[in-house]
Amino acid sequence: MFAVKALSVISRGSRPPLWREARLGLEAAALLRDPILRGEGLGDGRGRPALLIPGFMAGDGSLAPMADWLRRAGYRPSRAGMIANVACGGAAHERLEQRLERLVAEQGQRAVVIGQSRGGSMAKVLAASRPDLVCGLVTLGSPHVDPLAVHPVVRLGVEALSRLGSLGAPGLFKRSCLDGECCAAFWDALAAPLPAGVGFVAVYSRSDGIVDWRACLDPCADEQVEIRASHCGMAVNPAAWRAVAKALERFRRAEARRPAAKPQRPHKLRRVA
Repeated sequence: MFAVKALSVISRGSRPPLWREARLGLEAAALLRDPILRGEGLGDGRGRPALLIPGFMAGDGSLAPMADWLRRAGYRPSRAGMIANVACGGAAHERLEQRLERLVAEQGQRAVVIGQSRGGSMAKVLAASRPDLVCGLVTLGSPHVDPLAVHPVVRLGVEALSRLGSLGAPGLFKRSCLDGECCAAFWDALAAPLPAGVGFVAVYSRSDGIVDWRACLDPCADEQVEIRASHCGMAVNPAAWRAVAKALERFRRAEARRPAAKPQRPHKLRRVA
């Protein structure tokens, strides 16, 4: 959830009701009672790799329940290797790309990438730059259209972290990552359409308490799926998991129809130091 150089198409005066995030516990409890947790509606992954990328300030643990769910269904999930998603987007992309390369090489088939919030933006950039590694992506509450269309409290956090990073705090993005040249290629890739042969499902909620839901309506998506969920709760919301299951089945069918692809030269993002 960061600034981009394009002009905002969402009014910065909009303020998602933050109190809606209090539903997280109820969403997690509902998942424990829901058949989707036991795999209903989720097809056999047949060893397909899946990379899961957490949201802004979240770590791999936030998507651990979903990773376990996918593993039980025969997928080979991999975490992003993040304690907290607060690093420079360009630097994080390089690490994620290397992890994805290893994952795909081990399994011998293209991966699905699932990202929540900022993690969804990173997932889209991965898919745009390495379609040879990604067969489809699912984003959960990711404001691609306007990455700073978020609650003012969250926006203040983004600004504070960027200033700390600019002062030399290790592991944090800098101000130049937001509106300078550092991550220009990252933002360009985020705004670009995906190559043919890469599926894209964007999941959003009108009752999101952090992100303005309109910023999640990426016109590049093959399908925009509306659910009723909090922003943080999308990681454990039964409706979100059903949307993921349907998207994975969609990608599986598309891959089955796809002719054998010729090796592609990877497109490397150029990051300015």
